[in-house]
Amino acid sequence: MIEPGFTGGRLDGIGVYTRALLRHLPDAGCSVAPFSWPRLRGKARPTVGRALPASFELASAADLILPGRRMHMPADVFHVTDYRVVRMDCPVVASLHDALPIKHPEWCNPRLRGMKNWLQKKAAQKADRVIALSHYAVDELVECFGVDERRVSVVPCGVDDEWLDPPDAFDVAATLAAHGLRPGYFLFVGTLQPRKNVGRVLDAYLALPAAVRAERQLVIVGNAGARSEELLRRIAAAVQDGAAVVWLNRLTDDGQLRHVYACAGVFVFASLYEGFGIPVVEAFASGVPVVASNTTSLPEVSAGAALEVDPLDAGAIGAAMLALAREPALRARCIAAGRTRAAQLTWKATARQTAAVYRSLL
Repeated sequence: MIEPGFTGGRLDGIGVYTRALLRHLPDAGCSVAPFSWPRLRGKARPTVGRALPASFELASAADLILPGRRMHMPADVFHVTDYRVVRMDCPVVASLHDALPIKHPEWCNPRLRGMKNWLQKKAAQKADRVIALSHYAVDELVECFGVDERRVSVVPCGVDDEWLDPPDAFDVAATLAAHGLRPGYFLFVGTLQPRKNVGRVLDAYLALPAAVRAERQLVIVGNAGARSEELLRRIAAAVQDGAAVVWLNRLTDDGQLRHVYACAGVFVFASLYEGFGIPVVEAFASGVPVVASNTTSLPEVSAGAALEVDPLDAGAIGAAMLALAREPALRARCIAAGRTRAAQLTWKATARQTAAVYRSLL
């Protein structure tokens, strides 16, 4: 039996990834039991599944003071999906999504950043096997976390098969009406934080011809993340000035998210840094042409199916948005290529490859 443990959290990329594994690992032959770290103070209530024996803070302190100690877990393999790794008395697999906090601390929450980065480096080195989500990420994990490259397996993310089928038209119309959306909008999905580069996407949109902006809204889906205050002020100012910008920060239902993707005209993901970039694959599966950055993992993920741009160049972002909105032949090519790419990247495949990593340790 393989019994991976998972830590919980809100549905950012790590949350989407974790939940997908919980759904699909049983079909890959794994018996799954979810765990999460209890809080250091207050009630030891787990966010997902069962509570681990101690908080991560206490377990980490014990690791440092007693390096030979192992936390007991009734499992064949323990899988950590959010960097919080401690030594167990069974093999430990850790999915390290990227090296963002160490590579670019200026984009992260500054509170105790130095201490958190030191702990993450120490934690990453305790894993018996590391899963990277892209080949791009491997070099960064080796450089920033000191991970032994020989212990790294690359297992890409994906989408559920249902994303490849169009959602019910009545449900889609209801979702759009509920949020005041008109089909054909430019769309971004992701947590609002500096590396997502939404400010330049907003600049690109506001510089488009007035007729295009009158026809197509800019829809931004995502929670406010660390250091997003200035972006939120800019979004509010654009709306106050009459721009057709819509921020959906409460869209947590998967069905509604699929509906919003389905009616987008162009998906724009000009991120400065990604370990993978799940929203790009979701847009591909939804039949939406994509503008994506030409940096970090995104060219590997899109594999030529997106219109790639320099994310530091708002003019280039806007030109790509305009091209995909106005050129039917280009749109059709990108949509077809995106659908083909999405069919290659499914959560079922992710689960099968992840299960193979577990079995390599047994």
